[in-house]
Order: sequence, then structure tokens, then C-alpha cells
Amino acid sequence: MVEPAPPAAASTGPSPDAPRPAPDERTWAYAERYRHERHEAGRAREAAERMGAEPITHGVATTLTFLARSIHARSVVEIGSGTGVSGLALFAGMVPEGVLTSIDADSEVQRVAREVFREAGVPSNRFRLIAGDALTVMPKLSDAAYDLVFVDGDMLDCGEYIEQAQRLLRPDGVLVLNNALWHNLVADPDNEDNETIVIREALEGVAAMEDAWVPALLPVGNGLLVASRRAS
Repeated sequence: MVEPAPPAAASTGPSPDAPRPAPDERTWAYAERYRHERHEAGRAREAAERMGAEPITHGVATTLTFLARSIHARSVVEIGSGTGVSGLALFAGMVPEGVLTSIDADSEVQRVAREVFREAGVPSNRFRLIAGDALTVMPKLSDAAYDLVFVDGDMLDCGEYIEQAQRLLRPDGVLVLNNALWHNLVADPDNEDNETIVIREALEGVAAMEDAWVPALLPVGNGLLVASRRAS
């Protein structure tokens, strides 16, 4: 006599048809701390805190490294040097001979970034730090010469930064815009702060330019817009 099969163990996971809960603060924090940073990044973060600057989050740093490595970036433009946290993340993903052009109006934070890069063993010929207004400097950079443009600047100017990035990037180059969800305000249709409106319009503009960009909006850090530039 064939014995009947034992009943299947009850599943401990959610039903396939059950609504999935959105990530909560604990899950977000876990994702943000998924990878450990080098000690040089910790020094840069401490310097930023002393100087009243706000560095990118751990999750944004991890994403920058991943993107730079994925496209084998050798020429990168950064808007907002800060104390070097984002620069270190980009170097970690760039090819060994890759060069970072970093622009910041604050020459003092750039001085710290330079020290951080040297401490990390980055040769001086792999970076150029330009002190000045980004929208004055960017038009002087070469067309279609860069693999990645990372923007961490004044969000009221994000539309102009995106326009410049489109010119600077080679086909299949990647734009990364930090603070794209702006403290959870962009998703609030009732919020009409100046920054929120400008960011919303910029995001909608990129999404609408299907012949120019392949975009994605990531809930990393304070929000990241990533967009690959289509070949014209």
C-alpha cells in the first residue's frame, strides 16, 4: 500500500497575491550601509561635518562606484567636490587611468578633497579640481568627451546642469543627479517649494526626452536620477 505524501509545509513567506509592503526606514538604512567604505572616506565625512558640508550618503557612494565600474568610466565630471567622499567613490569604480574633473565654488572644501585623494594614493594626474561656478565652467568643457557626469549642486540649477550634461556626455554616457527626491517632497503633489517644483520639472523633462535619455529614478540616499544618454 502506498503511503500518502505528507502535507506540504506551510509557507512562511507572503502569498504571491498579497500586497508587498514598501521598504521602511530600517530596510532603507540596511541598504544604505550594505557596503563598508574605506577609512579615507570616513576622514572625508568627518571633515565635511566640521565644515558644515553635507556629503553623499553611503548608498549614493556605493551606487556611484557601481555605475562608474559598469561603464568603465575613464573621464568623469563632478559638480560639487565637497570634501572628497563622492570623488573617492568614483575613483573606486573608474578605470586605473581614469581622470576626474571636479568643480566646486568652495576652494576650502576642495583643499580637503585634494588631501583626501592624496592620502588614498590617487595620483595627482588623475584629478583636476576647479574652483568656480559650475555653470560658468561646464560650458568650457569639451562636447561628448565624458563617460559620467555626477551632479551634487544647487538644485535650483538642476535643469541647466542636465542640459550641460547632455552636451558633455558621450553616447551611452551616464548622468547622475543627487537629491532627486528632495527630502520626500518631490512625491508630494501639494508641495510647491521652489526647489521641489524645479526638480519635478527637471525629472519630467528628462522622462519626456525619450530620444535623448534612458532614465531611472532610484530611492537611494535622498534620491538619484540616473540616465543614459542615447546616441543621436
